[in-house]
Amino acid sequence: MSPASAPTRRGLLGGLLAGAALAAVAPASALAAPTRGPSRTAPAPRATRPLLLGTYTSEAGGGTGIGTAAYDTVSGAITPGPVIGGVQNPSYLAVHPSGATVYAVCEQDPGAVTAVRCAPDGTYEVIGGRPTGGAGTTHLSVHPSGRWLLSADYGSGSVTVHPIAGDGSLGERTDRITHGSPPPGPGQGGPHAHQIVTSPDGGHVLAVDLGTDTVYSYRLDEGAGTLAEVSRAALAPGSGPRHLAFHPGGRFAYLACELDDTMVVCAYDPATGALAPGSGQSTGTGSGTSYPAQPVVTGDGAYVYLANRGHNSLTRYAVEGEGAALRLLDTVPVGGDWPRQLALSPDGALLFAANQRSSTVTVFAVGPDGALAAAGDPFRAPVAVCVLPLP
Repeated sequence: MSPASAPTRRGLLGGLLAGAALAAVAPASALAAPTRGPSRTAPAPRATRPLLLGTYTSEAGGGTGIGTAAYDTVSGAITPGPVIGGVQNPSYLAVHPSGATVYAVCEQDPGAVTAVRCAPDGTYEVIGGRPTGGAGTTHLSVHPSGRWLLSADYGSGSVTVHPIAGDGSLGERTDRITHGSPPPGPGQGGPHAHQIVTSPDGGHVLAVDLGTDTVYSYRLDEGAGTLAEVSRAALAPGSGPRHLAFHPGGRFAYLACELDDTMVVCAYDPATGALAPGSGQSTGTGSGTSYPAQPVVTGDGAYVYLANRGHNSLTRYAVEGEGAALRLLDTVPVGGDWPRQLALSPDGALLFAANQRSSTVTVFAVGPDGALAAAGDPFRAPVAVCVLPLP
């Protein structure tokens, strides 16, 4: 997060834990199976796929839960559906590898995570929440095994592990670690865990902490659900590392640093879990700080896109050296205000941007050369902070 948005996030802390009472909604539309192949240029008949939308329920003009919608896989046009109620401040969403369950953070104090079942008939059902033990839960991901939910608490600078049962529901947490060192970066005031992800080989869990300017590497005990730190990567003091995305080759990751407006290429050692950051490079947004939010990598590893909130743009990089280098190509207007999060459609043909301040989702067609072309009009979604196209 950026200093400009800090009051909003910290103002969110104080909500109540999402209740475990069941809440179901009707299907957003009659959804057909995807027919587009891996190639972004392959012709495909029209189909629709489901899309979920994260928001802040405690913010003025915000939503009332997780939004549902459907998108046209050819045009990118989005059709709204009903809201999944019973979830407070679902500002980030992640899907289980099976596709049968979606998990939402509850960004508040106390922090929490919530499980939502995706039924075969296209309906959704909240199946319960669990406290993280921290504050301001801002990010989560599912371990590739499908057995563990990993979450990051911005407010308390902590990371948490919850077990996932066979039906997708969550058990009580098995571990929680607070980032007590190194000391916070300039003006940060404390640790702020902003992301937690598993490396492509599944061997390590990486936690990005904006407050300590550090990426922590852990090894997850898949039997006990506990984390053991194995390495730390130090970023430039005051750089504010926020989110990283791995190249599909698994040896490099691209890290957005929101406070010094840079993108950092990091080498990753699968054997040790060590991350080695390079020098920060330009986001192509000119002078000032654009608070870059999140990078995403195309499935073929050829291009990286970066959301720039202050500049309201998307940066496109070409990936070179089998992942070892990025070459800045261009930036394009995002068509909204404060792009908080990006997501590629499962077939890689579309890029979605959740624009927090304009309460819109904008959609782009991804060309064979990675170029982005706006697809249709912005879709209205209250305080859009996360967009999740489902497989």
